[in-house]
Amino acid sequence: MTDAKRPALIFLCLSALMAAVLYLMGRNLICPCGYVDLWAGPKIQATESSQHLFDLYSPSHVIHGLLFYAGLWLVLRRLPLDGRLAIALLIEAGWEILENSSIVIERYRTVTVSSDYNGDSVVNSLADLFAMTVGFYLARRLPVWASAALIIGFEVLTAWLIRDGLALNVLMLLWPSETILQWQQGL
Repeated sequence: MTDAKRPALIFLCLSALMAAVLYLMGRNLICPCGYVDLWAGPKIQATESSQHLFDLYSPSHVIHGLLFYAGLWLVLRRLPLDGRLAIALLIEAGWEILENSSIVIERYRTVTVSSDYNGDSVVNSLADLFAMTVGFYLARRLPVWASAALIIGFEVLTAWLIRDGLALNVLMLLWPSETILQWQQGL
């Protein structure tokens, strides 16, 4: 196998494994609405959130890739890029599986603005894995300042559009704040 094909094979194998686990967990393959949109923007019904390919949370998965690349470069820079990519994919796939467990879905419903969150469809989780991979490769090519600007830009954009983002999502899952929740609800 050529070196150029190895990352694609790693991605395909881990994607298939994650998709199988999610499907066996009972996740919908596609949106229960019966179709898949490429983009689910801010005007989508809450019940279809995280059911289509890309949505307003896709930038947070690109950020995951940027951060995973940086972190893995710092601690495992001697590991070939394919190895670091495999680790990043395993972490992201693990998060997608955990995020779609009943315990995390219930946590989202009780402490975040996503009180009607039903988890992701399998195709959305696959697109999230792809978005992380895009972020990983962007971080490899971009200067550090550009990666940092992209992270800040995505966080500001999602905070402005949906009053959420990666930082707010993590904060609300781990240390819920009534003040932030009220702001997210527009109160």
